[in-house]
Amino acid sequence: MAVCSRRDWLKTGLAAAAFAGLPIKAARGTATDWVTLGRSDVKVTRLAFGTGSFSGRVQRELGQDQFTKLVRYAYDRGIRFFETAESYGEMHKMLGIALQGIPRDSYRLMSKITTTHEGVGPREKIDELRKLANTEYFDIMLLHWQHTASWPTDSMRWQDGILDAQSRKAVIGHGASVHGLPALRQVPGNKFLDVAMIRMNHKGTAMDAEDYNTQGPGNVSEVVTHVKQARKDGMGVISMKLVGEGRFTNRDDRQAAMRFAFQNAGVNCVTVGYKNTGEIDEAIQNLNLALA
Repeated sequence: MAVCSRRDWLKTGLAAAAFAGLPIKAARGTATDWVTLGRSDVKVTRLAFGTGSFSGRVQRELGQDQFTKLVRYAYDRGIRFFETAESYGEMHKMLGIALQGIPRDSYRLMSKITTTHEGVGPREKIDELRKLANTEYFDIMLLHWQHTASWPTDSMRWQDGILDAQSRKAVIGHGASVHGLPALRQVPGNKFLDVAMIRMNHKGTAMDAEDYNTQGPGNVSEVVTHVKQARKDGMGVISMKLVGEGRFTNRDDRQAAMRFAFQNAGVNCVTVGYKNTGEIDEAIQNLNLALA
């Protein structure tokens, strides 16, 4: 009698189900799957390692050794998307040290550039950040903290600079992070944006309102509408503020925020800042549950 392995049985069962017209349940996604950020064509893991908790203070206060251990732990757990910003103090340098020796093609690196500089050019600034991060290129470069309705015009010099860096292979994909509804309303239909970074959680905590710096709740329904339109336009969407800028002390809220981002808003991936390995483990678990 022929021996039928479990793998053979599964293949035969799936084929029979397909032939019979029965529904086949799709494989469940995970936090560490690689996904494509829209028309940028850059592939990242669904869960990112953020270094901007309170503008990077939380990560900086770990010190280099502890931060390096945390980055390596995240990498070993399957998180291969790391993000920082020019305004996060020493985080480019700390991240560059933490990732040193890891094959560059095995992870993705995103930075965000300040667009209010006077007396410095985009090329000079992007090359400075590359040197600080000890990398030949950034997989994604964002215009950071765009918070006015006029940002698409105001940031033209920096948009051109990022496109120049892209032509030099110093940047692969590009976009912007936005704060406040007046800025967010300029995202759908924007031809420059491959990627949009948008604040997102189910409670509207630290999210977008008419005043970008509001202390009250943001307009969740309008934010979700713009996210869905951006996705329809072909942009990749990264969400931030998943734990309400650290205000969600209840794990139920953190799980609900993750579910909301993926199931209601339909973002591509999320970034979370961590200060210990337990937070990394929890974020992975929360995202896996959200995708179940």
